[in-house]
Amino acid sequence: MPELPEVETTRRGIEPHLINQIITGTIVRQTQLRWPVPRALSKKIGGQSVHTVERRGKYILIKLDAGIIMLHLGMSGSLRITDIHTPPEKHDHIDLQLSSEQCLRLRDPRRFGSLHWITGDPWQHKLLKDLGPEPLSDGFDNDYLYNRSRKRKLAIKLFIMDSKVVVGVGNIYASEALFRAGVRPSRPAGRVTRQEYDKLVSAIKQVLEAAIRSGGTTLQDFTNSEGKPGYFKQELHVYGRTDEACHVCQKPIKHRVMGQRATYYCPV
Repeated sequence: MPELPEVETTRRGIEPHLINQIITGTIVRQTQLRWPVPRALSKKIGGQSVHTVERRGKYILIKLDAGIIMLHLGMSGSLRITDIHTPPEKHDHIDLQLSSEQCLRLRDPRRFGSLHWITGDPWQHKLLKDLGPEPLSDGFDNDYLYNRSRKRKLAIKLFIMDSKVVVGVGNIYASEALFRAGVRPSRPAGRVTRQEYDKLVSAIKQVLEAAIRSGGTTLQDFTNSEGKPGYFKQELHVYGRTDEACHVCQKPIKHRVMGQRATYYCPV
């Protein structure tokens, strides 16, 4: 599943191809994604210019003259910039055609992604209004995370993966950040100390920034907007490394399931 670094990599990849372009046409080949594609989408957005391409959590927001196209890549979705005449493949569900004779193409084999058209305040949209702060923003610091965690019995890994606490810290990066901070994933969030939260916040920021620099993590489905994979997988310390030697102490990496998600950690 594309996580925040993969989504940010995608945003950066498509942005220069979209800014100041005009939407000249829309082709919807599959209307049933996670939520139905808005009816008469072409009429709603046709002839409008693209002003900005932003990200909030794992959502990409493309601002037009009269509203915002909000995209989510779901479990296996990806966005490509391609020539307008390039034939679509089986899972290419939506094309946004541009005045440059290119198009933004949404591919989504599992159809868990979505496209929304927003004309009001986007930050009040039901999918955005309750999201926590961005992990790379100044608003996300150790004081914030420490205060939010008090009296919480939830495991720290599940706590930092809660999008109402902080957005975009998905399964891979939660495991990696906890390893770097030296915090066992199963510890109750309320029992993590302020000093440990200081290390954890720094680790979250570091691991996400490193993954963005590397272009995201390639696992199964993700390739960026140019069709090139990310390379952060080469830098993973614990995720997917069950029984391999810890890079610090050489003890075997352990694996367990928490909240129905695979969790990797060093027991030492």
